[in-house]
Amino acid sequence: MRYIVATDGSEESEDAIRYAARQAQALDATLELVHAIEPDAELRNGELVLPGSDRSTELGEQTLTAGREVADEVARAHDGTLDVETQLLAGRPADAITNHADESGADAIYVGHRGLSEQRESLVGSVAKAVVDKASVPVTVIR
Repeated sequence: MRYIVATDGSEESEDAIRYAARQAQALDATLELVHAIEPDAELRNGELVLPGSDRSTELGEQTLTAGREVADEVARAHDGTLDVETQLLAGRPADAITNHADESGADAIYVGHRGLSEQRESLVGSVAKAVVDKASVPVTVIR
C-alpha cells in the first residue's frame, strides 16, 4: 500500500503527516511526502520566490525534509519503522498531487486544510478541496 501526504510546511500539513504516518505504520504501508512547486512566483516568509529557481527547489526540499522528520518522530514514538519517500512535484498543487497519485498507484491521499474563511477561499481557492474534487483515490482531509 502507498499513502501520499501533500505538505506545504504548514502546521496543518504536519498534522496530516502525523495522522497518515500512524495509519501507514499500522498497515505497513509506504508513506510518500510530496510538495508541489507552484508555477507562479510566490511570497514565502517575506521572500519572492520565482518558479523553477534554485531557491524554489531548495525551499521545496526543506519542506520535504521537515515533513520526513515529523513522520520519523511518529515512527519512533510508536516503537516501529516506517518506509518514507519524498517527491518534489511541479505545477498547480491539486493537479500535481492528484496526477502523481494516479501515476504512482497511490491507495490514498492525505492533506491538511487550513480552514480559511469562505470569503478568503473564494479568492485564493483551497488545495484540499481541489484535491478532493480531482482525486481518483480516497482523500482524507485533516483539520
